[in-house]
Amino acid sequence: MPLTPPAAPLRRVQLAVRCVTMLSLLLPGHLPAQATARVPLTIARMTSGRSLTGIAPAAPAWSPTSQQLAFLWNDRGQPQRTLWLVDRDGAQPRRLLADTLTAAISEYVWARDGRSLLYVQGGDVHRVPADGGVPMRLTVDGGDKSDLALSPDGTRLAYLSDGDLYLLTPGQPAERLTRLAVAPIGSVPLGTYFRRDVEIGSATWGGDAPSLAWAPDGRTIAVHFVDRRGVPVLEMPLYAKGRATLNRVRRSAPGEANEVRKVGLVDVSTRQLRFIELPDSSSTRVVNVAWSRDGALLIDRATDDEIDRTIHVVAPGSTTPRRIWNDHRESRIYNDIASAWTADGRQVLISGDLDDRYRLYLLTPGDSTPRPISPATSDVTGAAHDNAATGRILYLSNDPLPSERHVWTVRADGSRRERITQRAGTHTAFPSPDGRTLALLSTDDVTPTELWLQALAAGATARRITRSPSPDFAGIAWVTPQYVTLPARAGLPPLALRILMPPVLDSTRRYPVLFGPVYSNTVRNRWQGLYATLQQYLAIEKGYIVVQVDVRGSTGYGRDYREKFLMDWGGSDLDDLEAAVRHLQSMPFVDPARIGIWGSSYGGTLTVYSLLRKPGLFAAGVAGAPATDPFFFGSDDVAIARRPQTNPETFGRGALQYAGNLRDHLLIIHGMQDDVVPFATSVALMDEFMRLGKDVDFAFAPAATHGWTQRPAYARALLTRLVEHFDRYLGAGPR
Repeated sequence: MPLTPPAAPLRRVQLAVRCVTMLSLLLPGHLPAQATARVPLTIARMTSGRSLTGIAPAAPAWSPTSQQLAFLWNDRGQPQRTLWLVDRDGAQPRRLLADTLTAAISEYVWARDGRSLLYVQGGDVHRVPADGGVPMRLTVDGGDKSDLALSPDGTRLAYLSDGDLYLLTPGQPAERLTRLAVAPIGSVPLGTYFRRDVEIGSATWGGDAPSLAWAPDGRTIAVHFVDRRGVPVLEMPLYAKGRATLNRVRRSAPGEANEVRKVGLVDVSTRQLRFIELPDSSSTRVVNVAWSRDGALLIDRATDDEIDRTIHVVAPGSTTPRRIWNDHRESRIYNDIASAWTADGRQVLISGDLDDRYRLYLLTPGDSTPRPISPATSDVTGAAHDNAATGRILYLSNDPLPSERHVWTVRADGSRRERITQRAGTHTAFPSPDGRTLALLSTDDVTPTELWLQALAAGATARRITRSPSPDFAGIAWVTPQYVTLPARAGLPPLALRILMPPVLDSTRRYPVLFGPVYSNTVRNRWQGLYATLQQYLAIEKGYIVVQVDVRGSTGYGRDYREKFLMDWGGSDLDDLEAAVRHLQSMPFVDPARIGIWGSSYGGTLTVYSLLRKPGLFAAGVAGAPATDPFFFGSDDVAIARRPQTNPETFGRGALQYAGNLRDHLLIIHGMQDDVVPFATSVALMDEFMRLGKDVDFAFAPAATHGWTQRPAYARALLTRLVEHFDRYLGAGPR
């Protein structure tokens, strides 16, 4: 039978040869090419010129009156986003600023009366009327301004500039409220860890907590403070134009000192900063900081190893925290959690993994146990919204399929649960203040992220506001992936696969298979940037069958499956890949000898460890920025590796000890300025391969960071190398 679509029950695919001959007729996206003009898809077209998929809309925000929605967008595929508006009942967006931008607008905020917007462009704050009048520049000192926040009465603007807190009052020059910031130790502004030594701002990892937040009375601003001066230094040479510059950043590894993260309160009238003293500030991240409408401050924290999560509340006028809840579990890994006050400020909405699934809970201060209000059969993700106007709580869930993300609403007692979004895909919701309308950033397998508007009601029809891709996009016959599950294995749930077939499948021939990009949480109905385009290119133009697998560590299959990843990366997750390989090899149109694997970061790790620990499973692999030495994992990876002081056995699993097992064709791609997975770790692995006489290819880019495809020239060169590697050792197309 044909591969089953995602809306149907999923089961193991057993294709007979006769059924395979009908595959191109039965599967959506596998139809023969039409007579209309076809636009060829090339790596050069993917990585240069006007973006093929366009620039996605971002940061939608409703006016206080709920009548207009602002967002950042560029309708011409250029990277500089500018301000756009659309009426709640409209469908035609309009550019708010003249199309003469020389710098992108990085962020904005609505004025309290909804008649104007304040935004940051070129390092300064500007104001523009919502009706499209002439913009006014409010600051002239430049700098790195961010985190705009209006006071509750709308008369003053707080923001961050170069790591300190500033206040802008009409008719007065901006005033610096703090003098804390210390410049970075390095001079090369590249990488994830290039940060100021001391600042008010976000953490390096887990930085979802707001950097600043006004108290409801407008007298106090809560700030997130970070001190990195105790963090070890990583040095990386940057080679450019024949000269070497030493790039220095503060970066910790598991077991080393991490940055200090604190919450402080700035008195707006006295300019005094007082810290809220909480323990273990150098080993605990701040998940959220939020004021209730009555002036109580919520502080949600989780330890770097994710074992403990604690919520404190600080009473109005106090700096003494009171712990209202703690959750402890030794087996926890990376934790997708959020929190918020309910509209009345009496309870806390939290998402957490207290049960088998991530669920939404209501926590009343004084109670010891949160009360679940979402089902125990699906996972909640992100923050929930409690709307006082409607009495409904809005949240995002993978119900009904692990591959999708839909908007749901529920009452505080757990009743009247309704699914709001109906179109298949992945949705992120932004409700209007009056609770009547949703702005949605939505994507699916063949559609990059776009902005939609929809009434907040079950069964309502959404209307599309933006159309971002270039004209060429519509001329490409994009392949619709198929979703398949393999039978459950002992103690494990069914294994989920996402498969892209070549557009026309000849059942009398055998096709090569590429697994990738491999990672956890890849079986998702969404467009995943440049990698999504590359997958399509491999299937459409090169004739590869492209497969992704939700290996253990993925969300959507229960807590045990997710937490099997703890201290076992590059271990039993390889068994999940092997199960998928054996399944594909059983298909009569698959060439069992031509199967490859590729991925980046943890996907690079999976690639290297697959070739070293399961030689012969894949004939070829491409590992981008592979994390192969646990002693150089990042400060956030304590959540999966723990620390060498407590779990030394985990840190004895570096890839060098398995290097002698290599017999398949490996290409390593690594940026020399990668501070997340240091370039030096791949150099050490290559040195070991050379010592052992192994034939391994190595491609690098001098100024590439962890995201080695971010620069167009690097993306074009390195993705070309990736494809050529598989073409050479697997052979493109059927045989």
